[in-house]
Amino acid sequence: MKGINKMETIRTPDAHFEGLAGYDFEPHYMTIDDGMGGTIRMHYLDQGPRDGEVILCLHGNPSWSYLYKDMIPVFVNEGFRVIAPDLIGFGRSDKPTRLEDHTYDNHVRWLSQWFKTLNVNCNLFCQDWGGLLGLRLVAEKPDQFLRVVAGNTSLPDGYGRSADKAQPMRELYETIPVVNTSELFKKFAEKSEAPGYWYWRKFCAESPEFRLSVILSVDPAPYSKEELAANEAPYPDESYLCGPRGFPGMAPIFPDDPQLELNRQAWKRLESFDRPFQTAFSDDDYVASPGDESSFQNRIAGAQDVQHIQHHRMGHFLRKPEVAQAVIDFIRANPV
Repeated sequence: MKGINKMETIRTPDAHFEGLAGYDFEPHYMTIDDGMGGTIRMHYLDQGPRDGEVILCLHGNPSWSYLYKDMIPVFVNEGFRVIAPDLIGFGRSDKPTRLEDHTYDNHVRWLSQWFKTLNVNCNLFCQDWGGLLGLRLVAEKPDQFLRVVAGNTSLPDGYGRSADKAQPMRELYETIPVVNTSELFKKFAEKSEAPGYWYWRKFCAESPEFRLSVILSVDPAPYSKEELAANEAPYPDESYLCGPRGFPGMAPIFPDDPQLELNRQAWKRLESFDRPFQTAFSDDDYVASPGDESSFQNRIAGAQDVQHIQHHRMGHFLRKPEVAQAVIDFIRANPV
């Protein structure tokens, strides 16, 4: 730590990224203000022709830019420029070492600062937390987004619950156990008073069994052993894992969370976003709900006159070449 009240961060040694399967992209870095009197370094990939139309790919949790290793070549071969950052706490980006530093507000601010400095007009492909963060960017800077493809993501706004429901919900949350890994993903399929995401949130924050390779291996779209190992490469030990552990706790699941009001404000701006907006969810995703998909389709102006798609057996983390081709098809079918 450089000084009192400054954020403590660590940086994964470069050697951990050598020889990763399919990931031989040149790293790029940007130093941004961390909001606590210091700076923090953010990594991103920037592939393809400099004058190509830009596709911005935002990953979720617990993935990083490695998620897009098989999609990037498809985009580049079709003449697009692809930019894929590692969110703070992930991949080659710096990693705050305290869970309390991983807040929704901080991550929106860091990503927004990075995007403002990057200063590009782009198409957005976002999934999981890439949507919770990226759609806030679209609401903030709509003129810089040509089109949006949202897959297996949401922008929670409280679902109409009043703030007085927060305390009973918190009391219920405190009663649920930290389940073991084998039970965790069964909770998403169960119909119970406590949603599956609550178990995921508690598991990430507290379970000693937290292992990225184990978590990702549950996804319906299988990973190779080399890919599972590569996903763990940025995290040599527990001290590097505050990002993956902390992100579920950032989600505004209780109706008195201040971020819900900010998301509602974002929704008001998104509803008038009239550039092409497509949903591309998986039919076997175990996290996102059908309500998330239909909210985008019903509420956003640019989603009204486009063809939405559903990916077949792609799992929660959209990463296959076919997904990239679908994004290209959408861009070419919807000129702006």
